[in-house]
Amino acid sequence: MRFFSTSRKSKIRRRKLQYYFRRLLLLLLVGILAVSGCQAMRSGVEAGKVTHITFWHGVNPPANRDVLQRLVDKFNQTHPNIQVESLYVGQQDQQMPKILAAVVGNAPPDLLWFNPTITGQLVELGALISVDEMLSKSPIKDEIDPTLYSSMEYQGKLWSVPFATNNVGIFYRPSLFQAAGIKAIPRTWEEFRQVAKQLTRDVDGDGQVDQYGMFLPLGKGEFTVFTWLPFMWSGGGELVSGDGHSAAGVMLPENQSAIAALQFWRNLVEDGSTMLSGPERGYETDPLLSGKVAMQINGPWNLGQLQTTDVDFGVFPLPVNQNPATSIGGENLFFFKTTPERQKAAFKFAEYTMSEDFQTEIALAAGYLPINLKSRESAEYQEFVQRLPQVKVFLEQAKYGRSRPIFPGYNRISDSIGRAVEAVVLGQSYPKEALQASQQRLDLIFK
Repeated sequence: MRFFSTSRKSKIRRRKLQYYFRRLLLLLLVGILAVSGCQAMRSGVEAGKVTHITFWHGVNPPANRDVLQRLVDKFNQTHPNIQVESLYVGQQDQQMPKILAAVVGNAPPDLLWFNPTITGQLVELGALISVDEMLSKSPIKDEIDPTLYSSMEYQGKLWSVPFATNNVGIFYRPSLFQAAGIKAIPRTWEEFRQVAKQLTRDVDGDGQVDQYGMFLPLGKGEFTVFTWLPFMWSGGGELVSGDGHSAAGVMLPENQSAIAALQFWRNLVEDGSTMLSGPERGYETDPLLSGKVAMQINGPWNLGQLQTTDVDFGVFPLPVNQNPATSIGGENLFFFKTTPERQKAAFKFAEYTMSEDFQTEIALAAGYLPINLKSRESAEYQEFVQRLPQVKVFLEQAKYGRSRPIFPGYNRISDSIGRAVEAVVLGQSYPKEALQASQQRLDLIFK
């Protein structure tokens, strides 16, 4: 009897536990449904209408990414039916494999922030939608700087819209110029070379160089090519001959201006007045800020960061061989083939980024040059330019700017030129030999 009684009690206990468990489960389900119902009532049918888009970019330095994210958050708050996810996917050389893998895998972002040189390659892959129709109906069209349309057009169609524009000049430390007894800004290549020598000093007297006159990028990446091309253009050279719309017009060994530009960079290194960056790190400003170097090629995207430091800095135009020249940079926004709803939402966000308010805010905080004409002419931006005269150098230098080609295959050309620049500054090859090796690589690829 005792065994039976104990067994019966156990069964009763189990039944009670099962009953309470079912009750608890029921209550949980009711709670979940209630919460879901409340959320559905709060958002109504609008929950199904929210369009999510992804935005890939490589905005740098990190402080500028914070500025961009703040502006993206502002858009999301004011456009509840469109939500933009902003993703930093590395610098542009790091982005390329990710972009191509995403396209091949049929999983691209909705929007891509990238320099226009990628246009032909993405068009050839059939990855993009043309923006002609959307832009023609947009009130923002007439506010875009007309000089930027050449970076948007390929084969008679527009494939992107501008996000920001820039060019490159020489950042320098006025206090280091003063300490070295330099009173005039160098204007020519020869003057620049002599100033770089004067700025290279043993500051503490230990027999070792503590301060170099110049900082040059080391590597074969796009930043190296972007900053070297103006020196070739300054000598009257062209990267592509003929119609300028295909890689077939590249003839590097015969380009005397390219040879001269490579030799100029090599001279700066052989003089002992140049510090080379780490591999593919030539855009960083740490050596300039710390006083290890006195001059550096860079762009206005650093102005926001530099303003937050206590370090003195100035900017002057790139030194001239025959003609003033600089590289037109900046990034455009590309629209990938997704769905009509997402494409429409992506263009809505792009209109926001091209607007006067956005362009003014990001220019003041990050240093980008506005692509919006109303923004450039606004009282707020003009006051900023007066307060930060370094901006004027980039604005005035823009009229001498040149854009890189946007046809398919430019990435191959850039890689080959980058290899030549790297070989010359490292003393591994003479300029003409390096260009001949680059041409041989291109001939194998294109012919």
